[in-house]
Amino acid sequence: MKSLKGIALLAVVFTLIFAGAAYGFDLKEVDSPLINLFIFLSIITFVPAILIMFTSFTRVVVVLGFLRHAIGGQQIPPTPVIIGLSLFLTLYIMSPVVDNIQQNALTPYLDNQITFTEALKKAEPGIKAFMLRQTREKDIKLFLNLAKLKKVKTPQELPLRVVVPAFAISELRTAFEIGFLIYLPFLIIDMVVSSVLLSLGMMMLPPVLISLPFKLLLFVLVDGWNLMIGSLVRSFQ
Repeated sequence: MKSLKGIALLAVVFTLIFAGAAYGFDLKEVDSPLINLFIFLSIITFVPAILIMFTSFTRVVVVLGFLRHAIGGQQIPPTPVIIGLSLFLTLYIMSPVVDNIQQNALTPYLDNQITFTEALKKAEPGIKAFMLRQTREKDIKLFLNLAKLKKVKTPQELPLRVVVPAFAISELRTAFEIGFLIYLPFLIIDMVVSSVLLSLGMMMLPPVLISLPFKLLLFVLVDGWNLMIGSLVRSFQ
């Protein structure tokens, strides 16, 4: 329950900060309880997009999707399993960011030590730091040029409307690189099976039917899930 509250908090903070930074929303107005409630109810619909664009979810779910297709199981593991596993891995990977927000922003705000606006400002550096660690400098320059913005002195001065899309395409690139490496051993098995079937004259037999058991055997022998998930989580560290 604590983790679910944490990711919900993260989504809310992401949305409010992005609204203020990208669209000129005046965060000082959030100090009004009525406006605060209105904003909270309005941004609930954006939580899925926030989860995808601001966290590790994109890389995790794309890599797991590549793994499923590389093995050759069209519906194994089922899509709900992949989504659920991706969500909980996201909770695990993002837990340091959530803890930082809770310690520096949420707790002081709930204790009436700082205003809501100040809480959002304290939460932004931790969020930005996570995204910038995973973002290529080339992608940041791309969106800086597209937005026609001047270069900043420090990465923390970059606006979120530049950081977020740069982070998203960097995550996709990294996920595709990992997916390519995942495909290689399974591709070799497919090629070997296809060559054997062709040499035996069994051209009408789909190679997938023969190669799938060998792929599963290889994946189990190398303890694939442990290796895959461990490497995926460490890629964010």
